[in-house]
Amino acid sequence: MASVLVQGAFREVDALLLRRWLPRRPRNAHKGDFGKILLICGAVGYTGAPVLAAQAAVRTGAGLVFVGVPQCVYPIIASKLTEPMIFPLPDENGMLSADAVPAILERLKNCDACLIGCGLGKSDGTAAVVKAVLTHAVCPVVIDADGINVLDGHIDLLRGAACPVILTPHEGEFLRLGGSLTQGRVSGAMKLYRESGATVLLKGHRTLICGDEGLYINRCGNPGMATGGSGDVLAGIIVSLLGQGLNPTQAAAAAAWLHGTAGDLCEKEIGQYGMLPSDILKRLPRLLK
Repeated sequence: MASVLVQGAFREVDALLLRRWLPRRPRNAHKGDFGKILLICGAVGYTGAPVLAAQAAVRTGAGLVFVGVPQCVYPIIASKLTEPMIFPLPDENGMLSADAVPAILERLKNCDACLIGCGLGKSDGTAAVVKAVLTHAVCPVVIDADGINVLDGHIDLLRGAACPVILTPHEGEFLRLGGSLTQGRVSGAMKLYRESGATVLLKGHRTLICGDEGLYINRCGNPGMATGGSGDVLAGIIVSLLGQGLNPTQAAAAAAWLHGTAGDLCEKEIGQYGMLPSDILKRLPRLLK
């Protein structure tokens, strides 16, 4: 464990550190050089989540983005996305079924990073999909939203994962994972990191990132970002950076900074009350010039 993991020994990301972490783009590069990303997201009633996550991934430099969604919502999501490649998966009651596992694992073989959970819903089928990904993936996996919720009471799946894992809980999801905030957010995030073996990005005012490379705090962002869909954008940025070669701690910390700083640009230009997650998306390219 890195020696920086001492309470209060925070690091912070800024534009200069982000530049050091981001890989250089050679003149003769092609799309396969910048990450093949797999997103497993969406359900009836939650068709916006995969759209926002996928758009965040392409907006932050991912080379190829594949999005697997339940068959029943495939037409809706496919009509909203142009750059990512959408494919339908077997579903049941509006959510993924266990029958989707073989197709997901086949796609996963050739991917550099995976995001699972945004708008996924909670069912036996989604639980089977999350378990299969954790068991078989060798690339880094970001688990967000309902991907976290189906792990309620099953933290052993994280300890036994075959791949590096990033968890992105808000405080409610954090508690459902078995985390504790009685000793404060820093102690709680560090404890979950140690117990699960996963990089932990604990959302909220002053987002914390705890992983093998140390403890980071993100001080940017504002209350205007506290709206449905904002977390999907964050998750899409993380998986994009993972696919481009950043390690899990770097990807989570850099994504938190990009997300928060883009949100602060929104606050400055349009105010907190009217900003949307799609407004955050539009401002991400400015930070990567």
